[in-house]
Amino acid sequence: MPRLLPILTFCFALLHPHLVQSQLNEQQTGAWYMYFFNATFKESCWGIQGDIQHRNWNLGGDLEQLLLRGGLTFKPKNAQIKFTLGYGNIQTGAYGPSKTTSIESRIYQEALFPNKIGNRFLLTHRFRLEQRILTDQNLRTRFRYNLFLNIPLNNAELVQKTIYLALYNELFVNGQRNIGNGRQVELFDRNRTYTALGYVLKSKLRIQLGVMRQLTDNWGKTQLQLSLHHRI
Repeated sequence: MPRLLPILTFCFALLHPHLVQSQLNEQQTGAWYMYFFNATFKESCWGIQGDIQHRNWNLGGDLEQLLLRGGLTFKPKNAQIKFTLGYGNIQTGAYGPSKTTSIESRIYQEALFPNKIGNRFLLTHRFRLEQRILTDQNLRTRFRYNLFLNIPLNNAELVQKTIYLALYNELFVNGQRNIGNGRQVELFDRNRTYTALGYVLKSKLRIQLGVMRQLTDNWGKTQLQLSLHHRI
């Protein structure tokens, strides 16, 4: 019987991967390293935006996700709104020593509404709808709402050499709950809460260092985040 235990454990892991995933160390701090960019085509309403993110279950080396995303933007003249149609490719790694990965293709539509409250409170509302194509699953949809808040500390605006406080909270809600083969996901997918300090290196380049707490329907984990924000 003892010789059968490893085999039985392996079979259990294959049949119940969600239970194995739940064994990740929620006390271990992860780290996300990110680059965001956006550009406008001269004086037109059109532009591009995207991001590259290397996410780790730990501070480095245990891949959580490699995310490559980009989209075409449209900002109507004399309107405080920007629309994006984009695509993302996401490689997700298993927690721990396993090098197993899975690939997700993601199409998304987005609307950004920036506005300012008072002299220093810079708010942005982001609404995003995703169509997610994952291996061995039905086409999935997900709705996301993110509220960003940037507060300059030593200047009234985000000009060069400004230190600022960056905050956000993002809610993820699943669309179709039936993902195929009798499997279902919860309506609530996850929530992210973020606090950081940022610094404006120059007019089109900012850097942020912060902490994000992510809660899913199965686990919660803290992530350090280092991000570069570049307006080309």
